[in-house]
Amino acid sequence: MSLLKSIAPLCILAVVAFAVPAQEKRVHHRNDLSDHAHKDGDGYQYDHEAFLGKEESKTFDQLTPEESKAKLAKIVERIDTDKDGFVNHAELHYWIKHRQRRYIEENVNKHWNDYDMNHDGKIGWEEYKNTTYGYYLDEEFDDVEDKATYRTMLTRDERRFKTADRDGDGIATREEFTAFLHPEEFDYMRGVVVQETVEDIDKNGDGKINLEEYIGDMYTTENGEKEPDWVLTERTHFSEFRDTNKDGFLDADEVARWVLPGEVDHADNEAKHLIHETDTDKDGHLLLSELLDKFEFIKISTITDYGGMRLDSHEEL
Repeated sequence: MSLLKSIAPLCILAVVAFAVPAQEKRVHHRNDLSDHAHKDGDGYQYDHEAFLGKEESKTFDQLTPEESKAKLAKIVERIDTDKDGFVNHAELHYWIKHRQRRYIEENVNKHWNDYDMNHDGKIGWEEYKNTTYGYYLDEEFDDVEDKATYRTMLTRDERRFKTADRDGDGIATREEFTAFLHPEEFDYMRGVVVQETVEDIDKNGDGKINLEEYIGDMYTTENGEKEPDWVLTERTHFSEFRDTNKDGFLDADEVARWVLPGEVDHADNEAKHLIHETDTDKDGHLLLSELLDKFEFIKISTITDYGGMRLDSHEEL
């Protein structure tokens, strides 16, 4: 038995360890801040995961109430850039945009050294492919239980990488690798975003998204339970707003208008939402006392994200 075959179980673990997590391979197409539905007054899961991953959000949850409130006070101090004692819409909007940028930068940094194997400041397609799939390329995925899924992942990765590689030299700069990991952030990657969205949701393979596929991507009925109101709302959105030509399907153009609506500023909408939920006296400005009054809401919102939990002393806004 060859050495490679004898360590196959370890290789499986290695592929899992080095591959980009599945949730990162899929474009976050539902909106820019979270892939949860935005349901005001119902759990605020959208706000909780707008910038936090599940692991990061647990960190804040593990703090005592006193520690959490102390963190919140420091976060508010940083958001209040003009130091007038209030947080206004512009400051909150800027903070959320800053969180978005930092999330992307940290995500790219997290993966960069794993793939830049020769440490030349670039990542070639061969480096990425061999690091992610390595051993299984030689074995044609024979030791993988779901061969078709891995082959599909490889094909999809290569297509996305080649699109991100603007000069076509087979090597990604940091900017191009960022486009590979986060295609939704780059105009020239729009086609990939739309194509991957359709592929993810189109279960019957006809190249279009019907109503049940659209709903099934968000919600699955269990044990005959009644659909919640937000699902009924999504059904209405599909027929009245998404399906613009009223043929019962979403084609590529309609998907593009849905997942990449260039005129929508989700950070701006989220800032308005947070102010609406926490501004007790409705003067358009947030005091620390108001935020503390709504502490249970605030501690799971976007403003308690990465920077809020670490509060690195050296970071500049």
